[in-house]
Amino acid sequence: QVQLVESGGGLVQVGGSLRLSCVVSGRAFSLLAMGWFRQGPGKEREFVAAISRLGASTLYTDSVKGRFTISRDNAKNSVNLQMNSLKPEDTAVYYCAADPNVAVPAITEAKYDFWGQGTQVTVSA
Repeated sequence: QVQLVESGGGLVQVGGSLRLSCVVSGRAFSLLAMGWFRQGPGKEREFVAAISRLGASTLYTDSVKGRFTISRDNAKNSVNLQMNSLKPEDTAVYYCAADPNVAVPAITEAKYDFWGQGTQVTVSA
């Protein structure tokens, strides 16, 4: 059984930073492409960032480019999302997701088979 556990969320002021982490168990981590999604208040869940199995390829949604960085540590079975220059519109529940099917990162939610429970990020003005 694959488990994904996120951590690192919290309350931060505008312009601040947070680092989210997701630890994966139950599957060979290096065989999983990983992604981060988020769901803001009253909004649908949306793609944020993704990384390929070995970390060579990354994707970002336009609104976070230059502010967020996705990375992974295959030795620690973890994927991270460094979030800088946070804005109120970044307020959301952030979800970690795993795609065991392909090596390259994907932006489509349906491609991810496994999901974490989410961690709340709140950016206050």
